[in-house]
Amino acid sequence: MRFEGVVEGIRYQPTFRLPKLETFEDLEDGIKRRAFFNYSHEGQNLAVSWWVSPKRTRSYPYARVYNTLQSQKRVTIIPIVKDEGKGGDRDFLQWDTVSLMTLLQVYVVVAYYERATLNHRIKKVSRIII
Repeated sequence: MRFEGVVEGIRYQPTFRLPKLETFEDLEDGIKRRAFFNYSHEGQNLAVSWWVSPKRTRSYPYARVYNTLQSQKRVTIIPIVKDEGKGGDRDFLQWDTVSLMTLLQVYVVVAYYERATLNHRIKKVSRIII
């Protein structure tokens, strides 16, 4: 069996609205409490998403990025490394992740963890502050 075809275009109609934040203090709160949001400052709008881990398959970050594709200006914040120590995971930002975000016209802001709390039950970090 053989299939042939041509994709002539993709039409996307968003069906939800991003939470809107307008001050720098709101931006910090948005990163702590939301996976994605719209940041508006001095008439400029920016759709922001952030990743829990640089690993693409463990925390499903593409869903967060997908929810921002409705905006013209898109940014995602990705931690450069996540090291959970002995017995935990060590994840690094890969070049192909940045390449894919560029292909989707999403700017990448490389971040680092300021602090995190050890979850003793599963030997992973939780309550991460970027």
